[in-house]
Parts: sequence; C-alpha cells; structure tokens
Amino acid sequence: MDRIYRIMVLSSNPITSAYLMLSLSPAERRALRARAHHLQAVVTVGDAGLTPAVLNEIDVNLKNHELIKVKASGGDRRQRERLIAEICGNLEAGAVQHIGRVLVIYRPRPEDPAPARPQARSRKKTRRGTKRSYQHS
Repeated sequence: MDRIYRIMVLSSNPITSAYLMLSLSPAERRALRARAHHLQAVVTVGDAGLTPAVLNEIDVNLKNHELIKVKASGGDRRQRERLIAEICGNLEAGAVQHIGRVLVIYRPRPEDPAPARPQARSRKKTRRGTKRSYQHS
C-alpha cells in the first residue's frame, strides 16, 4: 500500500525544520484514535528532551505495536508540537493525536512476506486393526 507523506515546516528555515511525516486521512485518524483510547503511554520524554535513546525506544515500540502513546513532560504546547513533528519526521510515522502531554503516534508495520514455516514430517498412518480382525486369523 502506498502511503502519502507530507512535509511539515515549523519555522522560516526549511533546512533545519522540515520533517517528512506520514499523512493520515480523517477517517484513518478517527479509527486510530479509537484504537489508542485504552492504551497507556509506553515512552516518556523527560526534561532532557528527545535523545537518541528515547528515539530508539519509540522506534522499537512502533515496530512492535504500530500505535503507541508517548508522554512528554514539561514544555508548552508549541514545544510538544515540535516534539511530535520531530519524532514523526525521524521515524516516518504519523501524528494521530496530541492532547495535553500525551502524543499518539502511528506507523504501519512493513509488509513482509509470510515467513516460511518448516514443513512437518509426514508420518504415515498405519491402519490398526480392530480386536475382531485379530481374532479371526
């Protein structure tokens, strides 16, 4: 499935602040918000900001779950908007929702061909005779 990406520019300098984000339709966004409603935040971005370790942890969780919640501590709304844009831009994900300090992020799993399952050895079933068949011999 082809995905559409959009570029989000956060400041007047497009070289330093342009992020490539996954574009979601309103219907997709609504369905993802419903799926994310019961989720708990799996990653917390602390006062140190978005470090490579935090970015890696978000990436690992997106690979495993597709849809995650991230809790951002401190900062104002504008800083959190930049944070979600930076996360989505670096990880090629889509921002689903931003309410207070909770960010909901989605990235579809890559479609891998089904892994080859080892074939089980076929055991030939031997027909077992009934008790009567042994008695008539």
